[in-house]
Amino acid sequence: MYANGRDAARRPPTYALAIFDFDGTLANSGDWFLSIINDLARRFRFRAAGADEVEMLRGLTSREVIRHLGIPRWKLPAIARHVHALLASQIDQIAPFDGIDTLIETLDAAGMRIAIVTSNSEANVRTVLAPATIARIELFECGASLFGKARLFKRVLRRSGLTPHQVIAIGDETRDITAARKAGVSAGAVLWGYANRSALSRLEPDALFETPDDVTRMLLGYS
Repeated sequence: MYANGRDAARRPPTYALAIFDFDGTLANSGDWFLSIINDLARRFRFRAAGADEVEMLRGLTSREVIRHLGIPRWKLPAIARHVHALLASQIDQIAPFDGIDTLIETLDAAGMRIAIVTSNSEANVRTVLAPATIARIELFECGASLFGKARLFKRVLRRSGLTPHQVIAIGDETRDITAARKAGVSAGAVLWGYANRSALSRLEPDALFETPDDVTRMLLGYS
């Protein structure tokens, strides 16, 4: 479906490359992260989130969440390193969302190039996704800082040899949309991950996707 009330009947733009986020977009790691959030709060001394706050937090931007929980920016790299190391030790708890393998297979078969840009490690990505899915992904840029994806999007552009208008970046958080804008590429947002429709719509992505099938239809121009 299209954002901003755009005419859903018009043919969407043709992209040569789709850049996917990993956590919350390809991999269903949200419940796992929520299970460790209060342990992180104790370890890194920020405010714990009550069970009644989770849905409210999903309606905030990434920066608003950080302010709400009182997390100093200087602690973010250490928190990220700890989370990714812990995830690696519990990687058996993480799986792709239903339909992701088919989505990647279909895009690849249609000739679309595929990349992953994530703050997670490449080792974690390769462990969670099926080998056949990994084989269809051309470019990996992993280990981005929390607000450092724009730089990696630009690196993917250079490596691909494409121009920004040929590329769409697809993620589940407001920071993914912001990074896409900074890199000059189109921004797609999925509604099955962390941020809710309200938070994502406020940033006016080029497209909102309810399901992986919606991504296929939009990118390949199906009605």
